[in-house]
Amino acid sequence: MREGYEGTGPGAITPDGCAVELYSRLRVGDEPDIIAAAVRAGAHILELGSGVGRVTHALVERGFTVTAVDESAQMLERVRGARTIRSPIEHLDLGETFDVVMLASFLVHSGDDEVRRGMLRACARHVAPGGHVLIQREGEDYHANLPRERVDPAGCTVRILSADPVGDGVHEVHAEYVFPDAVWTQTFRSRPLTPEQFEDALAEAGLRVDRYLTEDGVWVRAVPMGE
Repeated sequence: MREGYEGTGPGAITPDGCAVELYSRLRVGDEPDIIAAAVRAGAHILELGSGVGRVTHALVERGFTVTAVDESAQMLERVRGARTIRSPIEHLDLGETFDVVMLASFLVHSGDDEVRRGMLRACARHVAPGGHVLIQREGEDYHANLPRERVDPAGCTVRILSADPVGDGVHEVHAEYVFPDAVWTQTFRSRPLTPEQFEDALAEAGLRVDRYLTEDGVWVRAVPMGE
């Protein structure tokens, strides 16, 4: 397990504290609709950090071709209908480009600056000319007003319990997922980014914001500098 990352509960736990069985149970949200509205029909999407394929499967059903990347073989075993590649995102170099590169699940907020830089460079490296990079950011209050909870459509109560500063602007986030028959917890590190800090991080990787796709600024469409 990586420093600052931990997970508990039934089944396999990945090095970043994610429980494979938990994510197999959780339902996909409005992500596929947001993505489908932002890119051309039938695009080839490189999905970075696909997990078990919650979003992957919905995109395949909508007619997209998806290449799913994750560092966990156990996560990728659950993916259906897509090409799968096992690799850390920050080290990925496939030697090919895609209509769309997607970095969801708030991965851009990695507590490790070098990992975040590597992920954004991977996005820039794999997007085709005229293509788009789609990034999911944390909401403005993600680290505030805690604890809070919501009920997932799968019947799971999701609780963000705390976000504790651990230095250098990084928070250690503690989450709990409660089903009637099982409980999982996850601890991970996240760096809050203001819109300005986020856009600076994009620029460092040779990307710029094309437009914010949602009113809350959570979903962003970016393009290479100069396009």
